[in-house]
Amino acid sequence: MMILMREKRKKQNLTQKQLANIIGVDRSTITKIENGSRPSVVNAKKIAQVLGFSWVEFFKDENKKNKNIEQSA
Repeated sequence: MMILMREKRKKQNLTQKQLANIIGVDRSTITKIENGSRPSVVNAKKIAQVLGFSWVEFFKDENKKNKNIEQSA
């Protein structure tokens, strides 16, 4: 997902700083998200709206991991 976010940001010719300014966070927050940290739901929604994808994409991998844990228990 984080690769998708980076690609979409670059496709729109936005720097991390520009995206951060648009959604109202520090550039380091964008860097952390692009490097694998999960955003808050609020930030996920803002980023997804600007970049044009569903905010739930940020949490899909997490849901798969939780299902795998439940099935193995």
